[in-house]
Amino acid sequence: MSTAEREVQIPPDGLSAVLTMPPGARAIMPLAHGAGAGKSHQFMADLAGVLSDAGIAALRYNFPYMDRAESGGRRFPPDRPPVLVRAVRAAVACAAELSEGLPLLAGGKSLGGRMTTTAAASGGLPGVRGIVLFGFPLHPPGRPEMAARRAAHLPETGLPMLFLQGSRDALGKPHEVSRTIRGIRGAELREIESADHGFGVPKRSGRTKSDVIRELVEITAEWAGGLIPE
Repeated sequence: MSTAEREVQIPPDGLSAVLTMPPGARAIMPLAHGAGAGKSHQFMADLAGVLSDAGIAALRYNFPYMDRAESGGRRFPPDRPPVLVRAVRAAVACAAELSEGLPLLAGGKSLGGRMTTTAAASGGLPGVRGIVLFGFPLHPPGRPEMAARRAAHLPETGLPMLFLQGSRDALGKPHEVSRTIRGIRGAELREIESADHGFGVPKRSGRTKSDVIRELVEITAEWAGGLIPE
């Protein structure tokens, strides 16, 4: 039986999403996008596909502003955090319902990851066993002084967190993230060599973006194995 992929809508607001469900899935991850690209971006689609190969179903979804952008054919700025947090919670609840009891993880690229940790820290994410951050945006490029404010909520998530950070990430180098999460119980960092914030790598690295996505998923699957009973 092959992996099934279908479009779904997340209640109550009808946010658009794509569910990628492999046969024999062992967990499901609602997966939020970054600020500038939605659920259909190639990185998101490729990540969901490789997660599926590893037995992790993915529900990649749009925030409301991205649905407006895609339907209207023009860009919109991200919604305010309360709106984004509401969307994260709705996606987690939808994933739980669609998966019929599979263990729940939660993940997000950049902004999506930060809003997922914000949701966990400001009221919880029922049923979620851990959060995967694909490039945590610790600060805007060249503005490291904003790191403390962006990370202030992290100790309050109450969940294991896996930070996957490119060595060339201009929004937070691995050593910056390491310093920030030091002392937070359950927080782990893995450095992705040569990768930038979008997980692109230069040709001289000898690797491709596909290689990097496979690495991201291998690390995620290994980490998730410690949270999910056999």
